[in-house]
Amino acid sequence: MKLSIIAAVGRNYELGYQNNLIWHLKGDMKFFKEKTIGHTIIMGRKTFESLPKLLPERKHIILTKNKIEIPNVEIYNNIQSFIENYKNKDEEIFNIGGASIYKALLEYTSNIYLTEIEDNAEADAYFPHFDKNSFTSEIISAEEDEKTGIKYKHVLYKRR
Repeated sequence: MKLSIIAAVGRNYELGYQNNLIWHLKGDMKFFKEKTIGHTIIMGRKTFESLPKLLPERKHIILTKNKIEIPNVEIYNNIQSFIENYKNKDEEIFNIGGASIYKALLEYTSNIYLTEIEDNAEADAYFPHFDKNSFTSEIISAEEDEKTGIKYKHVLYKRR
């Protein structure tokens, strides 16, 4: 298993506010879809609940302490059981959040696809700080949202 994080953050590592994304950048949504389509995605319960529906062409996993059942979704109540079940599988799994799931799985992460937005906003959820010296980085693309004029770049951090 190769575990990758995908997230969009503001200048202060802002992720979300009141269980919603802060920024809705068309190019970043396209990037997210292109990277995750055809892959398994793992998320926390609140992130799952914030989705409008199951994301097409992706297998969904929820990591939660709650005892829940959702059709067509794998549920894990602890990280160890998820890792044990997927450690020998030859696939890239994308961690799509939220903040506590990013933090909990950071040590198992090989790649971080981080959209770094040149803006800041009110937030109540933040991406965990990570040691950038433990990763190499490469800018995949730099863009400007045509609707808002907000600049952002897609950066790939690969664990050394």
